[in-house]
Formats: sequence, structure tokens, C-alpha cells
Amino acid sequence: MSRLTLFDCDPRQLSPLTLAFVGDGVFDLFVREEIVCSANRPVRELNKLKVERVCCEAQARLFEAIEQELTEEETDVFRRGRNAHTTHTPKNASPSDYHTATGLEALFGYLYLSGRTDRIRELLKRQ
Repeated sequence: MSRLTLFDCDPRQLSPLTLAFVGDGVFDLFVREEIVCSANRPVRELNKLKVERVCCEAQARLFEAIEQELTEEETDVFRRGRNAHTTHTPKNASPSDYHTATGLEALFGYLYLSGRTDRIRELLKRQ
């Protein structure tokens, strides 16, 4: 696997919430890439489309769509992220969706730091 990150780190040694911190940015970037590449639109419209996709509810739906395709390793990473103790839940999200989204972000952070962006793209195409 090629290393995509500037710094070497072992994602297996990072906490699930640290992985989710990275995965949140990765997910946001990949969604932006998809939206921008689908059509040239005004920035206001681009942002509206992004906000619809980068929210707890949408991430929970994505997880439901890909759950059966995850490897055992990926499921373990997701589960660690979902079960991580968070300090708050956004007021516009259900606790269930929020924890599922955190698990998905942890998975994407793990895959990104492992140099497996091809797998992220493959999973995102399932939505």
C-alpha cells in the first residue's frame, strides 16, 4: 500500500475518537469531491448538497448500505468508534445516528491512515 499521509502513524494504536476526528475530515473531503465532480454549480448549492450528505442521519444510512460488505477488521474498527464514549450528542441528531456516524468516521479515518483510500471510494459508491 502506498502511504498517503505526510507522517507515518499506526492507526491501530489510535483511539476510536481520534480515528473519527480524522475520518470526519476525510468523509467531508470525499463528499465534496463527488459533488464537485458531478457538475459545476454555484458554491451555495454545493454547500447545501454537502450539508445534506455530511450529517449523522446520512452517515447512518450509508453505514446501513455498506454494513454487509465490511470485513471483520473494518467491522471491529466501526464498532470501537460507535461504542466510544462521546461527551455530547448534537441536538439535531438521534443518539443512535450520532454513534453510528462516529463509528463510520472512525472506519474512514482508519482506512485513510492505513493508505486505503481505494476502499473508502469503493464503500462510498454503495450509497
